[in-house]
Amino acid sequence: MNRGGLHWSRSLRLRLLAVTVAGLAVAVALAGLVLSGLFREHVQRQFEAALVQQLDQITARLEFDGQGQPAIAAQALSDPRWLKPYSGLYWQVDAMAPDESGRARVLRSRSLWDTSLALQVDALADGTVHVHELAGPQGAPLLVLERTVRAEGVDAARWRLIVAADLQATQAAIAQFTRVLALSLTALLVLLAAAAWAQVAVGLKPLQALQRGLQDVQQARTTQLQGAFPAEVQPLVDDFNAVLCRNAEVVERARTQAGNLAHALKTPLAVLENAAHAPTPSDGPALADLVRDQVQVARRHIDWHLARARMAASVHLPGQRTALEPVVGGLVRVMNKVHAGRGLDITFALPDAPLLFAGEAQDLQEMLGNLLDNACKWARSAVSLQAQTDTRSGSLRHLSVWVEDDGPGIGAAQRTQAVERGVRLDETVTGSGLGLAIVHELASMYGGRLELEPATLGGLRAVLRLPAASETV
Repeated sequence: MNRGGLHWSRSLRLRLLAVTVAGLAVAVALAGLVLSGLFREHVQRQFEAALVQQLDQITARLEFDGQGQPAIAAQALSDPRWLKPYSGLYWQVDAMAPDESGRARVLRSRSLWDTSLALQVDALADGTVHVHELAGPQGAPLLVLERTVRAEGVDAARWRLIVAADLQATQAAIAQFTRVLALSLTALLVLLAAAAWAQVAVGLKPLQALQRGLQDVQQARTTQLQGAFPAEVQPLVDDFNAVLCRNAEVVERARTQAGNLAHALKTPLAVLENAAHAPTPSDGPALADLVRDQVQVARRHIDWHLARARMAASVHLPGQRTALEPVVGGLVRVMNKVHAGRGLDITFALPDAPLLFAGEAQDLQEMLGNLLDNACKWARSAVSLQAQTDTRSGSLRHLSVWVEDDGPGIGAAQRTQAVERGVRLDETVTGSGLGLAIVHELASMYGGRLELEPATLGGLRAVLRLPAASETV
């Protein structure tokens, strides 16, 4: 992995800053467009309203002589710009043809000097105001308003009253406002980006403390993450500390298992060593029996500790589901073959609804296999297995499996002793004495238990209670 250059997509800080700054830039740009548009619309509306007042003034000062010709007394107008050449404020009166196919300029303000306003012929109802933009004197942009009026008593005479004003000052004001607005929003964007950087730096600072804590754990300066973290980070810290505790427990358990195994093997090894260094060697059969017994003891200890190690590694894994019926069916077929010479009747009865064990199939086979094998060893003629699910402690579902035989059974005082490691209540029956102990130990690791009680068949009933899994994932 290249650590020299960190790509921005792999940096949480850069990604947050990039997304934040991009969002701020879009928001500021949209705000600039909206504010600039609103200002432009407001200025133009005010400018147009002022020009309408000028048009009303021209309309009010319009008079007609006896021949129906229009006349406007320039001295009667209030704004002196009407008299100043190219002042930027103009008026004009055009005569419209009866069919409105053309117009002729009749009157104009002194401010137009030797020019006139050339407008296109268009239909305009009486009293309606049209707004146009066109180039005026000296190429200046103009906003033009026009209105149609009629001479009293002359039906065919129609006149267009036109007022126009220079837009350069207004456009300059809009441009100035836009520049100031752009500079202001740019400065605001810079300040917001700096605030975002500070926010990201402060927000991600706990991750630096988390990194230092991890380094302390890695370098063995502490066994867990230490310190106070924000509420959003604390669950991660708690889960990580739980994992550390779990790993520490696994390591401690492994050390304990190794120590127990070493201690357990010392005795048979010492016996074999003493036999090998005895001054008077034992005869062949006696030495062979001694070696066989001690090897069997050593193998028993090794099997026990290996079983515990495998059990400890397999439990507490999430999402495990094992169907009971296939496991039971396979075990019953195996037991029928193993104990075929004894003529045992091995039966099982399961409900129609599927029963699911919340654990590994291998562990379920280990527990049920030991229970069935133990029942077959002691049974006279029949072994029975049944199962069901029940609900306890609210909505928590349990799986109960009981295996019983018609053998001699054991007394109440011996039932607790029967699940202890390496205990064999009858040396005439083959085995290592680990079967029930392994079942008891494995069931306990899953949060279940093994109960021994008298059977209805007359022998022993072993009841195994385990956590049940839901039928839906």
